[in-house]
Amino acid sequence: MKGKQIAGIIVVCLILIVTGLVGVGTAVYKSKIKRESDKKTMDTLNDLLSSQEKEIQLPEKEFVGQIDIVGTIQRQDSSPGSVASNSEYRHDYYLEFIDKMEKADNNKGIFLYVDSPGGTVYESDEMYLKLLEYKEKTGRPVYAYFAGEACSGAYYISMAADKIYANRNCWTGSIGVIISIMNYEKLMKKIGVAEIDITSGKNKTIGSGAHEMTKEQEKILQALVDEAYDQFTGIVAKGRNMDIEKVKKLADGRIYSAAQAKKYGLIDEIMGKEETKSEFAAKLGNDQIGFFVPKKNTQWQNIFDQIFSLAGRFGSKSDIQAARELMENDESGVLMYYAK
Repeated sequence: MKGKQIAGIIVVCLILIVTGLVGVGTAVYKSKIKRESDKKTMDTLNDLLSSQEKEIQLPEKEFVGQIDIVGTIQRQDSSPGSVASNSEYRHDYYLEFIDKMEKADNNKGIFLYVDSPGGTVYESDEMYLKLLEYKEKTGRPVYAYFAGEACSGAYYISMAADKIYANRNCWTGSIGVIISIMNYEKLMKKIGVAEIDITSGKNKTIGSGAHEMTKEQEKILQALVDEAYDQFTGIVAKGRNMDIEKVKKLADGRIYSAAQAKKYGLIDEIMGKEETKSEFAAKLGNDQIGFFVPKKNTQWQNIFDQIFSLAGRFGSKSDIQAARELMENDESGVLMYYAK
């Protein structure tokens, strides 16, 4: 009897183990299928929104094209869920807009409306260079107006402007570079999780949040930051016609008020948006010229925003989900011209 009981227990345990493995395997498979399905759906929705954005119809009369540098400067996210993003900045859309204006004889200039804390180094520089290309090819002016904030990457882009005006309550400057890296090694140890990396070199895992950064790796990243910083200060010196050493004294990452920025030569004048537009129109010799803002088709965007907002109310995030989102922060390890 004793032997039969042991054998029976072993059989039951084996059944439970097999059942568990099958259950886990099924759950993983279903999760994989669901993720792939969700991604295809979201990619379709994002493609729909992108196609709506690219249909830019320019005015027939003379106009100044307005580009809104609003929100975080980055390439539009195409990941699942991005259609519900509140970000107003549309990088590729604005590049396309500038291309169209270059070829339009009735376009007389560009007006940058800036209200942004900055963004990624790459996109900030790409937009800056695009505006310089526009000026070189057309000989037309670019004016910038700073609203609530025009910091870091937003200020960088504005160095392509011939004149910079700011609201009296604007914060600007924050000339500098940052790399933010989330380290969650202690958290992983606490919950019993470890990341195992098979690498070709000791610095291949640089920036990984699962490992403590070495002094050598800190120096490597610092060198990248310093190089981007030199590029930034050089752009400011050129754009504001200032000595590079003077720029570097101002460029310690701090934010300046509009009055301080004017005092140090970082902007030209302090005035309201409509006054700035009037100044620009006078410069062009046409007080009646229109300022054209290309309207994105937001019908689908608004519907998606409502759907995802409503869905969010019915599902709260678990601690694991919240921790995972924190670990997967898009800004982690990316060079940024950004005001924290």
